[in-house]
Amino acid sequence: MGAARLEVTCSRPEPNIPQMDRPIQYPVWSPLSWRPGVKAAIGIGTAITVALLAAWLIAGTGGRTFRIPAEQVSIASVERSVFHDLIPLHTTVVPRETVYVDAVDGGRVDRLLVEAGDIVEEGQPMIEISNANLALQVIQQESQLNQAISQLQQNEIALEQNDLSNARALAEIEYNLVRLERAAARRARLSIKGAIADEQRDEITDELTYYRDLRPIQAESGRRQASMRERLLPDIRHQLNNLRSNLAVVHDRLDSLVIRAPVSGKVTSLDLQVGENRGPGERLAEVTPDAGMKLIANVDQFHLARVRVGQPATVNINGNPIDVSVRRVLPQVRNGTFQIDLDFDAANPSTLVAGATAEGRLRLGEDTPATVIPNGPFLERTSGAWIFLVTPDGSAAERREIRIGRRTTEQIEILSGLSAGDRVITSDYTSLDRVDHIVLTN
Repeated sequence: MGAARLEVTCSRPEPNIPQMDRPIQYPVWSPLSWRPGVKAAIGIGTAITVALLAAWLIAGTGGRTFRIPAEQVSIASVERSVFHDLIPLHTTVVPRETVYVDAVDGGRVDRLLVEAGDIVEEGQPMIEISNANLALQVIQQESQLNQAISQLQQNEIALEQNDLSNARALAEIEYNLVRLERAAARRARLSIKGAIADEQRDEITDELTYYRDLRPIQAESGRRQASMRERLLPDIRHQLNNLRSNLAVVHDRLDSLVIRAPVSGKVTSLDLQVGENRGPGERLAEVTPDAGMKLIANVDQFHLARVRVGQPATVNINGNPIDVSVRRVLPQVRNGTFQIDLDFDAANPSTLVAGATAEGRLRLGEDTPATVIPNGPFLERTSGAWIFLVTPDGSAAERREIRIGRRTTEQIEILSGLSAGDRVITSDYTSLDRVDHIVLTN
């Protein structure tokens, strides 16, 4: 038997060493358990919240606040002063009257008998035009009108002839009645004596009866035809007169190919070349009669309700103030303005030239004491309904509702909302429409 092998294992107890690498678990609600990305997002959100809270604390609950450097705004003072109810005028010198010469039917320019700057007399030929199509139309229309006139004349002649025929027929009946009455009387005496046969006597008697019955018929026919003639003849003659007038108009169409001066005066515009064609209604020339000069000016539509005929104005011509007055107001508004015409109160200055310009002022009313501020770009945005009022320390401005009255290019009358001594921002309000507070920074 083999010897048994005995293995003995001896174990030593391990020393008591503490466990240093075990992870520490934190609660979910603890910031120490958040990841770095989450921490960054929370930090950004906190910063935004703080910024919004700061803006809310500055602006309050009444509206938005805007920060503007103080040097970028214009500040003016509200004053109790004299409101000068004047508006500036930029006037242009134009002829008082201008007569336009237009082509009636158009055509080819054959001859130019005058030039721009020439003096012409009324009725003087200025331009000769040819138009072959118009000549053919005139010939056709003339032929048609002549045919119509001829037909009406024939109708008139027929009515006259019928009247004469009726009169002749009635006269013949009267004649036969007289003749037959004498013959019947003679034959009656002869028939009593037996000198003629009864048949001969009856023939005359029957013929006399026939004409006696025919006379009232012919007389009635004559009366009816006379009544018709009296009714139709005036219409026929009226139509004849109209046709003759139309014929004259047709002839005048050919005469209109010679363009004549409508009035005596100076030819101020004539831009034509021989050989060119002009259509019907096109402008050919302008003639200015010797009626003096006037001024025209465009005025802002805001003043349309206050501008009246006869209002005084003053213009500066060659350094001298000249009194003028509103002659006419054209109420049609174009591009935000309307036009007025002004006349000189005295004789026209001798140095006036058409096309020259002159500056002036139009008085809309009397000078009166008022609370005023200088006019500025702010008015375009607010229309005078509100303005920014600067605080006493000049560090900010707040929106203030106001009501304005009259205004000029220099002054605005304040009716309510501001007092003398207040300071307001009068510069442009672009992007400030919804702002209630402005912080003026240095």
